[in-house]
Amino acid sequence: MKKVIHDLKVVKNKQLNENHFILELKASEPLPEILPGQFVEVLVDNSKSTFLRRPISIHDVDYNENTISLYIKNVGEGTNQLSYAEVDDYINVVYPLGNGFSPANSDKILLIGGGCGVAPLLYLAKSIFEKGITPTILIGGRSKNDILELEQYQKYGNVLITTEDGSFCEKGFVTNHPVLESTSFTKIYTCGPEPMMKSVGRYATSKGIECEVSLENMMACGIGACLCCVTPTQEGNKCVCTEGPVFNIKELKW
Repeated sequence: MKKVIHDLKVVKNKQLNENHFILELKASEPLPEILPGQFVEVLVDNSKSTFLRRPISIHDVDYNENTISLYIKNVGEGTNQLSYAEVDDYINVVYPLGNGFSPANSDKILLIGGGCGVAPLLYLAKSIFEKGITPTILIGGRSKNDILELEQYQKYGNVLITTEDGSFCEKGFVTNHPVLESTSFTKIYTCGPEPMMKSVGRYATSKGIECEVSLENMMACGIGACLCCVTPTQEGNKCVCTEGPVFNIKELKW
């Protein structure tokens, strides 16, 4: 798949809360084909300590407006600098990188996201919905304050929520939600903290359900050169940035 380097224009910086924001970026030429689950590598200007690009999941794509959206958590100097981006600024981006989720092949689809792991699931849900399938979307967080962009996900699926403290909807982890026992899903897509994804993977394996996970290893280069994102698989070590970030759980040594 073709990869490009573009200076993308900031058309919106939407602050979700003090730690999360969404950058909407517009290309001056037609966007390349982008698959749900792929990511970008962003060059961070005006930072004396950020030398490498930052990998960020593609949150949404709008081919009509020629824009992509990035869901970002402010966790360090690089993402902090990006949080100050203003409309009409330009950000240099390499994209689309990595592989994507495989197409949905039935109408019993479950998407599970936790924390910032919900980021790639919006574009995935949108793509599935546009094929005439309404997925179930299960989102987990520590508390009500961690449940963001809810109205956006509700456009494309039946959304269910869990919070660890019970402050919003079902109390517990995503794997505690009753829907996992009441509905027979045929495929699960998940992204979030590794312990959560491993738990989802164990559930899927026990039920014989196909499951794909999007790993969040540190990816400094995005092209398989630095080897800092390597993960062990059944076929040996693989670079998450080039042979992932999406893997079938059968491939992983989980």
